Amino acid sequence: MASLKIHDRAGKQVGTYEIDPKELAPRISKRLLHQAVVTYQANDRQGTFRSKSRADVRGSTKKMYRQKGTGNARAGSRRSGVRRGGGHIFAKRPRDFSVGLPRRSAQVATRMALATQLRDDQIVLIDELNFAKPTTRDMAAIIKALGCDGASLLVTTEQYDVVVYKSARNIAGVSISPVADLNALTVMTPRRLLMTKGALDAIRAKAKAGVEEGKADKAAAGTGRRAKRAATATKAKAKKQ
Repeated sequence: MASLKIHDRAGKQVGTYEIDPKELAPRISKRLLHQAVVTYQANDRQGTFRSKSRADVRGSTKKMYRQKGTGNARAGSRRSGVRRGGGHIFAKRPRDFSVGLPRRSAQVATRMALATQLRDDQIVLIDELNFAKPTTRDMAAIIKALGCDGASLLVTTEQYDVVVYKSARNIAGVSISPVADLNALTVMTPRRLLMTKGALDAIRAKAKAGVEEGKADKAAAGTGRRAKRAATATKAKAKKQ
């Protein structure tokens, strides 16, 4: 069981928050976390690079000089990749780097990443985070009061708040994300996480719903397998008769 301190905007403790990391993820799979992070990084690649092969560069395909008798090394086209101005031997072509990840695996990996940050005591809780208008100065003061300055930080709110986003987007090393947009990469990349109490409540609710959904799917799958085995046994019995 982890006990997190709840702070106010001035950095003073106003309460505690009890949470068990196993509520988010009963176990941590480094293999799944690695797979999820690599998948998100691969999907961020544009893959729009291109270089010229010997078919794309300018120049004649005529043999430069005769094969023998000149004393030079044998040579063919000016477009050869071994000559200056020639094409690339293994030219790069646009490609798609996107990789698929099952929805359930992505959800579990996100919860594992949050449980890892919680276990490592990298989550800072604040009771609420709202502003009347966008103000970077006040946001920077809150981050400094909570001791989260000087390192990369992810600010997580329960829902998308445009005022909080505009207040923090110009601070170096600070990123903003609502609970619905969290994934394993965004959670594991920063050093610290600054969350509102409402955001952590929403994460716990989503984790509980995910666990219940997983149990229901397993039960349905087990029922389907039992029905299939029963049908197979019935057919075998009918053939014997």
